[in-house]
Amino acid sequence: MARKKDQEPGGLVVVDKPAGFTSHDVVAKLRGMARTRRVGHAGTLDPMATGVLVIGTGKTTRLLGHLALTDKEYVATVRLGQTTVTDDAEGEVTGAKGASGITGGDLEAAVGRLTGRISQVPSKVSAVKVDGRRSYQRVREGEDVQLAAREITVSAFDVHEVRREQRAEDGTEVVDVLVSVVCSSGTYVRALARDLGELLGTGGHLTALRRTRVGPYRLEDARSPEELQSEVDSGRGVPLVPLGEAAAAAFPRWDVDAEQARMIGNGVQLRVPAGELAGTTGEAAGERGVVVSGTVAGEAEAPGPVAVFDPEGRLVALVEERGGRVKSLAVFV
Repeated sequence: MARKKDQEPGGLVVVDKPAGFTSHDVVAKLRGMARTRRVGHAGTLDPMATGVLVIGTGKTTRLLGHLALTDKEYVATVRLGQTTVTDDAEGEVTGAKGASGITGGDLEAAVGRLTGRISQVPSKVSAVKVDGRRSYQRVREGEDVQLAAREITVSAFDVHEVRREQRAEDGTEVVDVLVSVVCSSGTYVRALARDLGELLGTGGHLTALRRTRVGPYRLEDARSPEELQSEVDSGRGVPLVPLGEAAAAAFPRWDVDAEQARMIGNGVQLRVPAGELAGTTGEAAGERGVVVSGTVAGEAEAPGPVAVFDPEGRLVALVEERGGRVKSLAVFV
């Protein structure tokens, strides 16, 4: 019975993850609510972090890896004046230089250097693998892990409030900075906090993080685990965004005829005129660049996945154009 259940289309649910929960904890709860083991998430949130965690069930889990590659938005609090082993408030303090001399101009200049296309070294206490083992496992065993830098895009990094004349528990004079960040997949916001403090010569770490958007899915769409459980207890079940609707919201839409749908569903790499998929329509279609003041405004990103629909409005596949042909990334029929 469970195997048959896992073949159902399923859908997406946007969860407002509470602090103290791992992403796996939320997935485990949804498995029980939805009564299926085929549940996954689109992008991990640290236990300290809260906010948007997109969960998929059934066939919809095939969307998650592609949805995880979309841009994300956060609000965060950066504490300047202290460093920690984890680059956030959950780790042991490793340095306390203080931040009493930071000016608004200093902060603006440092934020500017961390905006746009930049090279970032992930936090050592992260899930990045080093020779087959997670970096955080090696750090906890006392290793001095050196991670390779990666290219990321910080489309927006805005300062909203600066709280001065504060002292940490150890008496260090610190400055807390409330920021918002829009960034590409693979960005570590706590590494941004670390690097901001390094540029300012004070050290820095993250004390609060809330994800407010993953692709098209925003915090206002999210429900807490308690709200979801209440829906299930009332007999209404988990409120899922259907597979086709989820794909149309997250990716450009390409409507094809019945024969094209059959061929794409069978894995045939149809030839298409160059650029045809770039002209697709739908909620997620249109300008692919991000427009933000003083950053990488208007730069077009590489073409991403396109959702293919048949004449009856059913999702056939996620595809991308490669050399004038349609390459299937995931098939749903």
